[in-house]
This record gives sequence, C-alpha cells and structure tokens, in this order.
Amino acid sequence: MQVSCINTTSLQTMKTIMRPLAVAIPLALTIHYAQAEDDATLQTITINSTRSTLDPDLPSTSITKTQEELRQQQNIFNPEDALRNLPSMTIRKRYSGDRNALVGGRSFSTTQAPRALVYMDGYLLSNFLGRFDAPRWNMIAPEEMTRVEVLYGPYSALYPGNAIGTSIAVTTSRPTAFSGAVRIAGQDQSYDQYGVSDHFRNYQASALLADKLPSGLWYKLMVNHQDATSQPMGYYAATPVTGGGAATPVTGIAYDTGPFGTRRAIMGANTGAIDHTIQNTAKVTLGYDFSPTISTEAMLAWWSNDSTTRNQTFLRDAAGNAVWSGRVTDGINVFNIPTSAFAPYTREERHALLGFSAKTRNKAGWNASVTVSAYRILDDVQRNATVADPLAASGGAGSAVVRDGSGFQSLDASTSNAAGDHALTFGLHADTYQLKQSTRATADWRNANGTETQYVGGETRILALYGQDAWHFTQQWHLVMGLRAESWQASSGTQRVVPGASVDYPRRNDHAWSPKLSLAWDMDAQTTLRMSAGRGTRFATVAELFQGTAAGSSITVNDPDLKPERSTALELSAEQRYALGSLRASLFQDDVRDTIWSQLNLNVFPNVTNVQNVGRVRTRGLELVGQIDRLGIPGLSAEANIAFSKSTILENANYLPSVGKNWSRVPRVRSASTLIYAPSDRWSLAASYRYSGPQFNEINNTDYNTDVYGGVSRVSQLDVRLLLKPVKGTEVSLGVDNLNNNKAYQLHPYPGRTLFAEVRYAF
Repeated sequence: MQVSCINTTSLQTMKTIMRPLAVAIPLALTIHYAQAEDDATLQTITINSTRSTLDPDLPSTSITKTQEELRQQQNIFNPEDALRNLPSMTIRKRYSGDRNALVGGRSFSTTQAPRALVYMDGYLLSNFLGRFDAPRWNMIAPEEMTRVEVLYGPYSALYPGNAIGTSIAVTTSRPTAFSGAVRIAGQDQSYDQYGVSDHFRNYQASALLADKLPSGLWYKLMVNHQDATSQPMGYYAATPVTGGGAATPVTGIAYDTGPFGTRRAIMGANTGAIDHTIQNTAKVTLGYDFSPTISTEAMLAWWSNDSTTRNQTFLRDAAGNAVWSGRVTDGINVFNIPTSAFAPYTREERHALLGFSAKTRNKAGWNASVTVSAYRILDDVQRNATVADPLAASGGAGSAVVRDGSGFQSLDASTSNAAGDHALTFGLHADTYQLKQSTRATADWRNANGTETQYVGGETRILALYGQDAWHFTQQWHLVMGLRAESWQASSGTQRVVPGASVDYPRRNDHAWSPKLSLAWDMDAQTTLRMSAGRGTRFATVAELFQGTAAGSSITVNDPDLKPERSTALELSAEQRYALGSLRASLFQDDVRDTIWSQLNLNVFPNVTNVQNVGRVRTRGLELVGQIDRLGIPGLSAEANIAFSKSTILENANYLPSVGKNWSRVPRVRSASTLIYAPSDRWSLAASYRYSGPQFNEINNTDYNTDVYGGVSRVSQLDVRLLLKPVKGTEVSLGVDNLNNNKAYQLHPYPGRTLFAEVRYAF
C-alpha cells in the first residue's frame, strides 16, 4: 500500500466530510436501533411538525420550529437567529443589528436575496429594492414569534416565483385572554483580528400586551428597542507602490495573505467598519371575529434605525499619532492611502408596514382568504463623508443617498374546498416594487442638502393566477398537481446623471407558466416516500434592472435586459417515523437557466458590482435530517441535519472561465446538531454545533484561500444555552454563541465568542 498517494488536498476533503458526519451518523444509528426498544408502541411522529401551515397539502419538504423549541435550544437576539440551525440554510447575519441578514439555501447564495421569500403572518417582508437588502426582519420581535416554518423549492403552486429557493413563514402570537410579556437581552462579544482586541456590546428590550374581549375584538401591542455595536466589518487592504515623493514612517501595518493567495497589507478597519445602531419597532394588531367562521385582522408596524459608523486605523507615526491617509512606509514598502479610505457614514431610516387580512373557516364547503400589505420607506438617508474620521467630525464635502418613497405592496387572495378526496385551491397574487433613489453632492456631508448628481428609479409588477388539486385517490397515495401563470412588467426605469446623459428604459413584459407535481406514498404508518417536481420562474428585480450607481466606496453596473431565472427542480424523499423520533433523506436537484448574478469585486477600490445572466447552474445534493426524543437518559434528546451538495456552472457565455466551476457561496457540506438535556420543567441545557464547508465567492473559483478576511470561509461553531424557570412566568437564560471562538467570514468577519443573557417575564 502506498500511503504517499493520499495528498494534502484529499486529506483536507476527508476531514471536511467526516467532521459533520461524526455528529450526524451516530444520531441516525441511535434512532434506527431505538426502534427495537419498543416495537409495540410505534406511532406516527413527525419531525418538527412536517405538516406545515405553509400549505395544508404540502407537496415537498418542510421544517418547523415552535416557540418552545427555539427558547429551549437557541440564543435568539434577532428573529433571523431562529433559522441558523435549519437544514441546508445559511443566514448571513454579520452582527446583531445587521439590516442585511440575507438567506442562502440549497442551491443559492446569500447574495441572491430574491430567491428567498419571507412572510410574517402572511404579510410579505421580502425586500427586493436593493441588491443586498435583506427581508425586513425588524418588523418582528423575537418575543412574539410562536412558529417558524421553512419550505424548500418551487414545488407548490401557491407561492410566487421568488420561492424557487426557500419560503419562510413566521407566525406571531395571538391572544386568547389578557396576557403580556417583557423581555430584556444582552450580548458581550470578544473580538480579536489583526492583533486588535475589543469588546462589543448589544442590548435589547421588548414588551407585549394583548387581550381578547368578549365582543370578539382582540388586540396586540408590541414595542422593541435595540442598541447594538458591530465588530469591524471591513479592512483597508493595500499593495505597495513605487516612485513618488517622501512617505511618512509608520508602525502598525499588518500583513497577511488574501483570498487569491496574494500578499497584502492591512491598514485598519475602514468604510464605516464599526456600526453603532439604535433601532426601535412598534406594532399594533387588531382583529375581530364576526362569527365563528369569519375573522379579520389589521396591522400597522413602524421601525426606525439610526446608524453611526466609525473606523479604526492601525497606523501610528513616530510621535504615536494616528495616521489616516497619505503616503506612508513601514521601512520596507510604500503605500498610498486615499483620504476617503477611512471615511465614515451615517444612516437614518423610518419604515412602515400596513396590512389587512380576512378569512373564513367553514368546516365544509368553500373557504376564502385575502391578505394585502404595503411596505413604505418613509425616510432613508445615508450621508457619506469623503475624508477620514478625525476631519469628518468637523464636516466637509461628501454625498448623500436618499431612498424616500420607495416601497412594495402585495396582494394574495385564494379560495379552497377540501370536499371528498380532492382539496382544490385557486388563487390570485400581485406585487409591486417601486425604487426611488437620489444621490446628492453635499457641501457638508453631515446633512443631505445638496445638488442631485444621480437619480435611479423604476417599478416592477407581477400578476399571477394559480390552481392546485391535492388528490387522495387511495388511502395510501396522495397526488398534488398545480399550475401557476405569472405576468411580469418592468416600467418607469430611469437613470439621470448630472452632469451627463439620462436614460429612460423602455417598458418590458414577460410571462411564465410553472407546472408542479408531487406524488406521495404512505407505505405503512411509519414510512412515506415522495417524489416532487416543479418549474419556477424568478423575474429580475427593480434593483437588478435599474440600480446602476456610484456611491461612496462602491460602483454598481445594472442590466435592464436581464432574462428571468427559470428553475427546474426535483426532489425524492423518504421519511421513516419511529416511536422515539424520525429520519428523513432527500435527494434534490435544481437546474436553473439564466441565473441572475451580482458579482461583487472587493479587490478594487471603489468596489464594483456587475449584474449579469449566467447560462446554466445545476445543483445536486443529499439532505439527511433526524430527531430522537429519548437517548437513554431521562430528559436527553437530540436532532441533527447534514446536507451534501454540488453546485456547478454548466453554461456561461458571458464568462467562459467560470464554466465547470463551483457556484458561489453554496458549500459542499452543511450540518447542524443539537443536544438537549431537560430533566424537568424548571431547567434545560442545550448545545448546538454548526458546520459549513469553505466556499468560493468568485465564479471562476480563483479565491481559493477562503479562511481569511475577504473570503467565504468554513464555519465551525459551538453554541450553548442554559434556560432556567425559577418561578411561574419567569425565564432566565445564559449562553455563549461561538464558544470555540471560531474565526469565520462571508467576506465580512462573523462575530467572535459572544456571551448572551436574557430575562423574560410573561403573564
């Protein structure tokens, strides 16, 4: 045997695969052999409630987490934290208070935001107004979440084309009597990078008050306040220059190797790297039951954010003074630092969400429901300085980006009848997104008054009709057939540049037919096999079409002629239920034509983003999910998931070097395992291990050195949580996220070891 044939790359690949398997396989075997413990007491147990409220006749895989499970298992500071351990999911939450906590799924990256749909009580929260705008998680307080559900793939006709990736439904609390709750939470993050250590602290408080009156009227009031400070989000990296005049001798330059294997010099945390945010949310929800079968609801939510950023230079001159710009040398190399490299910015945002819904709940015959919502950006102003922090504090020229008046609206109406063997559903969906973005040159960057230098705007509309038939043609066989027809329009697209040319883009129209099919077979009371197939079309967003800008430290090049993404997806799944838990295995494939891709280049200054179509990207994978309710010790339970996938670029006429390469930010391996010990109702202890393999950000895969700032690294983190219930209605939680202090990156650094504390009182 020749051991030398096993090279370093092979060993690393084996370690990457074996690490999560070491957790997942023992759990699977434990569940399998636990069946023999008590065969006579077998019953149907679903994994986290496979029957999801997303769709009463769900045609594909879903996962559910309840409020009780989340409180017992995870430290939740922001709503999106509830998703971080779910199968085949990545949540790009860079820090607490991050307004860009993006979702990544089985076949799409965290920069492909329009492939993830997020709803709160049926109201649309998905924000597609900017390329990196995340769902509006801020409209939810962690305290009010009662259920989080995730549906994978474009297999249901009931959900829009943006659901070709993942659909997420968050359900909030509804009162049955007078009730309320108060919650206070805090975090302390220890962060160390490039030899600079610091602590960053976050605080959050929320309150709920609700009641249901004898008249049938009910109300809920929610307020949430958050004060959070991020770790440094970005660093100024430079390469040496030659020639020129004298340079200031400095100390403090940190050298490392970047994602492309090149040596670089790090000068400090820049472009508003440390973000201090103060956020407030207020929401009032009113409902009225006209009868036992007819109910209505109205909701108004308001959110504000005041963000102030600062930078941190590593450089010191001979006298110990901070150096922020100019020509510098460490005695070995010479560098030129532009005055804007360490420029700060501020941002003020005021958003509102208005929603209304009505539904019937007849026990037999037809039922109907309608949900309408309107999300409006009342005020959104980002003020950018052009000089470094010390001078910027006194003012100076700059720019401002204003998005006042932008927003989106949605309408969903459906009718259904579950008579006999057939469950019929017919529906209508419509949504509209409007972008209004003005860039201004300001004499004093601290205010937004100035001459407009650029304006971009536009609108997209989608109108869809759909139908679905869920047919139980025998006791064991279940067939779901659906069809969705969508009509898309882009209009009012414009770019004005002063001085310069203005462009008005012509109106565009397109349409799509998306058939769906799912066949399930209950082999017996414990085993279900399912085959699902679906087509889905994701049309370009208003930002991808029209938002070409040059603002601050970034330039974006849009494409008004983008083709829609067209996904053909398949899934084969098998679920085995035991007395003590369950196992599920899913094989999936997602074949997407004309993937819309925003390629960000951080290696140039200013940063440049290009929007383009990629001919064909195919993802194939295997997902294993398991749960066991009893591990031999009273109160000890576990759950785990692991997904293996291969996402490959098959066609790309726009950039041939990418063909055959791995798709961006979709890891080969993702897994999460949670062990829970709850010996009584008074306390519990949970530990979760989360792993994600290294990824490429560049579609030509040249950024091979992933585990550094600027790369998309592996994640290997352990979280722990202790939950105490000393008296009725009171909960005290202590925990640590990233206990092992793993350094991980999605271009930006993820948080370091973070202490968590929470006190909650409910009545």
